[in-house]
Amino acid sequence: MSAPAPSPLAIVEAEPLPRQDEVLTDAALAFVAELHRRFTPRRDELLARRAERRAEIARTSTLDFLPETAQLREDDSWKVAPAPAALNDRRVEITGPTDRKMTINALNSGAKVWLADFEDASAPTWENVVLGQLNLIDAYERKIDFTDPRTGKSYALKPASELATVVMRPRGWHLEERHLRFAGQAVPGALVDFGLYFFHNAQRLIDLGKGPYFYLPKTESHLEARLWNDIFVFAQDYVGIPQGTVRATVLIETITAAYEMEEILYELRDHAAGLNAGRWDYLFSIVKNFRDGGAEFVLPDRNAVTMTAPFMRAYTELLVRTCHKRGAHAIGGMAAFIPSRKDAEVNKVAFEKVKADKDREAGDGFDGSWVAHPDLVPIAMASFDAVLGEKPHQKDRLREDVSVAPGDLIAISSLDAKPTYEGLRNAVQVGIRYIEAWLRGLGAVAIFNLMEDAATAEISRSQIWQWINAGVVFENGERATPELARKVAAEELAAIRAEVGEEAFASGKWQQAHDLLLQVSLDADYADFLTLPAYDRLVG
Repeated sequence: MSAPAPSPLAIVEAEPLPRQDEVLTDAALAFVAELHRRFTPRRDELLARRAERRAEIARTSTLDFLPETAQLREDDSWKVAPAPAALNDRRVEITGPTDRKMTINALNSGAKVWLADFEDASAPTWENVVLGQLNLIDAYERKIDFTDPRTGKSYALKPASELATVVMRPRGWHLEERHLRFAGQAVPGALVDFGLYFFHNAQRLIDLGKGPYFYLPKTESHLEARLWNDIFVFAQDYVGIPQGTVRATVLIETITAAYEMEEILYELRDHAAGLNAGRWDYLFSIVKNFRDGGAEFVLPDRNAVTMTAPFMRAYTELLVRTCHKRGAHAIGGMAAFIPSRKDAEVNKVAFEKVKADKDREAGDGFDGSWVAHPDLVPIAMASFDAVLGEKPHQKDRLREDVSVAPGDLIAISSLDAKPTYEGLRNAVQVGIRYIEAWLRGLGAVAIFNLMEDAATAEISRSQIWQWINAGVVFENGERATPELARKVAAEELAAIRAEVGEEAFASGKWQQAHDLLLQVSLDADYADFLTLPAYDRLVG
């Protein structure tokens, strides 16, 4: 038998990793190269289209449902493909990166689904990209264990019947993978993450009674969903598995996608599993798209914008109605609380808030919801068990009582809350702390008892930018200015130095994080994604 042809992809500027040859095989890289050759040109066109649409929103300060697809929305006859057995009950989903310990803990957590994250909860170092893939392969082969070097505690998988179903999330379309190049051009991170995972695991998952399931992040239009659908069709033919084996859940975490939910489901209908309602990225998208819209689009402190805000309620209720009308799962938002091992009272208050949030989602018709920590799985499970009982979902609740007008989704001025000085300080605090960890290769970071990911940093820096450019005056009489942001950032950096000590401060990335936060918060030209300039500074 002749040796396989060498891959057309070049691995560049990457330190060799243990066992990387098990992931970066010639056959797997040839598949990724073919994905790149076929689909990256369309990816590039769609990114350009995003910019054109953003310019149109800047001109009009409004959005509407698409007139050209009205007939599709009015046609009640079409549905998405029925859910496979492994994805039929999604009442609690846990999220997290694919490091070895998290892989075991998430699979063992008691949640129905694990969102195995190569996106916002993972800083895309080459080690995280490649070894994250290896950890999933090892988990499916039941060759994974972990001993914590700090505590000596060992972790191993429970029996297969008790493990969560994996839904993997690749990077968004805007990010490149600099370590893999085709004819000198970086391959999109989304195609690297999807391609390596699909190639190695599609048949393996089918043999386990499951399948290659995906969360699709940062989608902005039904045309982007169409691109993914074409990728799925090609990939299934390439490895020789039946069409429709892939299932995808789309995160409706951009304001433009909120106006195209039905169209997104339609484009993916043979591969669609559902839609998910996020919060921080959704708010970040509103700021990004309506940053020229004046005072009526200025958001208050991020923590004041709950899912019960009128425009957020319109979004979530429309999502449930849309999903159930088309036979898809509606998945709710994140409970990000991290339990304290020291303060029972903090936990009591937080657990009550989590319960109220999950009770609301289950009562509104959602079929499941997200948590960030295994200790929250039983709380969320109880909320959905109380509504679902033995049923796997509540798609029969069609929510025909819901009626959402186009303006309801962007009625930001319906909020009573206003930006506060403390909100500015919190945005700076959290932004610096998160970016510093990200630059060290950590994408999921516990900050002030909350599990934060890249979406947190995006909404934090976006709010600073928006408040300064809108000339917001805080309740203490101070105006949001670049000078004020620099003053607060300097104070927070000094406070962090005092908190962590000189040695830890010097060995960390604190000054870089401070400088990057100010750069993306104060630049006249608003950066589309914080992770783009951050990736240039990421080592590894």
